Amino acid sequence: MTRLIVVSNRVTPPADESAGSQGGLAVALGEALREYRGIWFGWSGERVAEFTGHLNMQRSAGVTTATVDLEEQDVDEYYNGYANKTLWPLFHYRIDLTEYDRTFDAGYARVNQRFADTLLPIIEPDDIIWVHDYHLFPLARELRQRGIKNRIGFFLHIPWPPRRLLTTLPRHEELVAGLFDYDLVGFQTREWLESFCDYAEREMDATLGDGTVTAMGRTVSIGAFPIGIDAESFHKASQSRNALDARQRMIDSIAGRQMIVGVDRLDYSKGLEERFLGYERFLADNPDRCQEVFLLQIAPPTRAEIGSYQEIRTKLDALSGRINGAYAETDWVPVRYVNRGYPRDVLAGIYRTARIGLVTPLRDGMNLVAKEYVAAQDAADPGVLILSRFAGAALQMPDALLVNPFSQEEIAEAIHQGLDMPRAERLRRWEPLMHGVMTDDVVKWRGDFVSALEAVDVRA
Repeated sequence: MTRLIVVSNRVTPPADESAGSQGGLAVALGEALREYRGIWFGWSGERVAEFTGHLNMQRSAGVTTATVDLEEQDVDEYYNGYANKTLWPLFHYRIDLTEYDRTFDAGYARVNQRFADTLLPIIEPDDIIWVHDYHLFPLARELRQRGIKNRIGFFLHIPWPPRRLLTTLPRHEELVAGLFDYDLVGFQTREWLESFCDYAEREMDATLGDGTVTAMGRTVSIGAFPIGIDAESFHKASQSRNALDARQRMIDSIAGRQMIVGVDRLDYSKGLEERFLGYERFLADNPDRCQEVFLLQIAPPTRAEIGSYQEIRTKLDALSGRINGAYAETDWVPVRYVNRGYPRDVLAGIYRTARIGLVTPLRDGMNLVAKEYVAAQDAADPGVLILSRFAGAALQMPDALLVNPFSQEEIAEAIHQGLDMPRAERLRRWEPLMHGVMTDDVVKWRGDFVSALEAVDVRA
């Protein structure tokens, strides 16, 4: 029987599911790995003085994981460096934050080589290999150079930038050429897929076929596979005891006011500064309504070792303080700003309480918070989703209130519209949103990608 080997930067053991904090992606991959007798391979998150290539094999909840520890230098150059100081900002259109450093390049190449060397002994001839995200663009090339002829697929979870941005990356040709050692390359949306094709045509003299791109004598299958959430599970979680308790605590604390909620990693791509400014504009434009509403922003810190992330945290601390200082009353503050994460069932209860879900990234491959907010709503009295038109999810969710996240006025006006929206219109918008979330869920995404990869002809 064919096995599935999933490769990602980090591995989330299925044992964490009991804590209620595991995301839908980890749940879906866990199900696929159980179905295919699979292995989940990647970095353990641990650092060691010297890389040994030792594989830590564990089995939990029916899933086998294989993890390796990385050296401090590996983490600095590969993860904090090339992946998150170079590729992440560039692929999110933030060329002003992109750092180019040859030591980053060297670390990125070294870790991909180490991943290939460590993975090689556990690959069997009939395995199919599914590689995830921007950390591992060159992995297929490294595996091919070591004689691996198995089907290998790659899925990019973040946007693919326009050609004019990507060509600012030193040795961009080499990075993209590595994708042609995969058999299938998947993107979140047609927009990101078309950006990739534009680059391939203009920079590599590629030929486009029906779902294929040919360049350098190699042909790779391509497709858009929009990721979803574990919708049924999340909807059930919104009615669980933990969710109901969280919802009741929120109701008790809001004193009849309407709540706007945002839930994002503390990342400059999420548009949090622009969101706070848009909310501040709403308060300024509607002084008579200020005490009717408040914004709860949950933003757990991430990549704290990187300067640009320290900077956005400092900005948000100052901005939330300024808004509260200007508008708060003795019995009300306009912004509740929380720098910690919560389990999925608790978040589901918070989403269900909020009249508005405010999801305004400046650029996002998909954005699953928008889908979680929809899935958590009360079918009899749903809230309103305000969504950035620059999130991949916007293409699937046209019934949300779509806004330009760079415009304070649009955010303020959408908040006003959402707070005043009658129940009939909220239902009319929510029902197709919910249908889409339930239909195009993470299980369908996983099945569509794996089926497409299995259908690819074995490489010569």
